[in-house]
Amino acid sequence: MDEEKRLETADTDTQAAPSAEEMTSQAEAPAEKPSETEAPEAKKPVTKKKKKKKHGGIISTVILIVLFLTGVCILLYPTFSNWWNQMHATRAIASYKEAVEDLSEKDRAQMLEAAEAYNARLARTGVHFTLSDNELAEYKRLLDVTGTGIMGYIQIPAISVNLPIYHTTGESVLQIAVGHMEGTSLPIGGESTHASLSGHRGLPSARLFTDLDRMREGDIFTITVFDQTVTYRVDQIRIVEPSNVEDLQIVEGEDYCTLITCTPYAVNTHRMLVRGTRIENLTEEEAVQVRSEARKLPTYYAMFGVGIPLLFLLLVILMIFSRKPKPKKPVDELLDDIQNA
Repeated sequence: MDEEKRLETADTDTQAAPSAEEMTSQAEAPAEKPSETEAPEAKKPVTKKKKKKKHGGIISTVILIVLFLTGVCILLYPTFSNWWNQMHATRAIASYKEAVEDLSEKDRAQMLEAAEAYNARLARTGVHFTLSDNELAEYKRLLDVTGTGIMGYIQIPAISVNLPIYHTTGESVLQIAVGHMEGTSLPIGGESTHASLSGHRGLPSARLFTDLDRMREGDIFTITVFDQTVTYRVDQIRIVEPSNVEDLQIVEGEDYCTLITCTPYAVNTHRMLVRGTRIENLTEEEAVQVRSEARKLPTYYAMFGVGIPLLFLLLVILMIFSRKPKPKKPVDELLDDIQNA
């Protein structure tokens, strides 16, 4: 019995302890793949640092795009705004022409007679720029066909100006059009008259008289009131103090019209006076020739053509330099990726 127990114990120990060959084969055998039911080993989570880098790149790109679009809008604003203002000016002139056509010959003649009488009185009393309430009310009624204050329009081929003329030089007028300086002759022409027209320059919303400094002696401009057009040739250009109105006075027997704007550009400490003297109206062929000679590329077209490419180039450069190279993975991470593949 004792011998049998010893044999059974030996057999049990032999089964429990693997041989050296079995141990070697188990070590060399590949690890068993996890069953489909077992959950695969979870991938390493993306660290917060990587997420921050990714979000930071997106934010910087968005900021660059916003800056680029902002620059484009700023660059385009003067051009678009001037186009918008010019469109409204053209509509105002068209409405004025329609209102004039609707006037009867009798009403038109009476309005012109009243304007001529006003100018004749100024020739006797002299120009004065401070009007009483009654004088101002009388002045505003003259030549006001539409009830909006428009009395005609001015065309300056040399600087591509085509703008309505309104009563007074109030800021509401000068922001959108040319204002007739109250107290000076109405712009219908005639002996012993001197009309003065004022316009802003340098406005971001409209060019108006911005290019008046480009005018030279010999250039022409026309003023149309009702269906009558008078033509002036520039004979004098002066820079004066704002209080100096000597060159705006009426000269007996002369027919003058002076265009006024602020100068120097964006400083506005002085006034530029571009005076024209009345000449015979040009023929259609002469007018076409003048318009052809006046065709020049506006400076804001050059700004548009050069500025947009420069902004785009700047955006590309900023995007290139703002992109950081993707960091290389450590060797340990590469080995993990190979094992998990």
